[in-house]
Amino acid sequence: MSDSSPESVASVLKVFGILEALSESKDIAISELSQKVMMPKSTAYRFLQTMKSLGYVNQEEDSDKYSLNLKLLDLGNRVLYHQNFLAIADLEMRKLRDKTKETIHLAVREGDQIIYVNKVASEQYSLCLTSKIGNQATVHASGLGKVLLAWLDDESKKSLVNSIDFVQYTPKTITSKEAFLAELDEVKRLGYGKDDEESELGLRCFAVPIYNRLGNIIAALSLSTSIFRCSTEEDEAKLVSEISQAAAKISELIGYNNQSKSSD
Repeated sequence: MSDSSPESVASVLKVFGILEALSESKDIAISELSQKVMMPKSTAYRFLQTMKSLGYVNQEEDSDKYSLNLKLLDLGNRVLYHQNFLAIADLEMRKLRDKTKETIHLAVREGDQIIYVNKVASEQYSLCLTSKIGNQATVHASGLGKVLLAWLDDESKKSLVNSIDFVQYTPKTITSKEAFLAELDEVKRLGYGKDDEESELGLRCFAVPIYNRLGNIIAALSLSTSIFRCSTEEDEAKLVSEISQAAAKISELIGYNNQSKSSD
């Protein structure tokens, strides 16, 4: 049975129907709930027990009354946080783009892939970038990916590196675990990651971490430019300084301070 089958869709609709019914009362008996959502008590009971086991629903002891708990509130708060974070980041990314005239990316990590969650393209220069919001990219050929791995604990870092398929995109792409681990140590030492024509020839990217209020790295910010516009160490230092200031501002606006920084 596929996830898009009629049976699966019907089950999802039933779950949300139950959630909406539960949200209208402090608690509700299963008989009343089954009437509200127009399904047999046995079916409603099965869904409620599953939702209870997942931690979204409470059941009164020795009772057939059910109620929602705060786990859904926690999910809602996370949604609000991420929406607020993306709005804050987008504003700072546009400022950085306008100041540097370069393309800016924001990404998070999912396993051994990065996911672009925002992109602000240069309005002055055209780069042959394949990145799009929602697209994934491998961590080993990305400044963003390097930053999102560099500060992990050693065990997590090595485990993730072992899972990477080191595809060679250009002659400069890192293709060995040993070289990549050494690169991650260098990223942590310098405080920023670099993609020096490793994903696309003619393209350089610099990336820095973004911290949340607990001092944990939750995302990475990058600036993409051409090798012709960044050809000297002075050019690199200037761009890294600009992007570091923007990332620090985003981190500050979402609650980070130097005292809360993780020691990892």
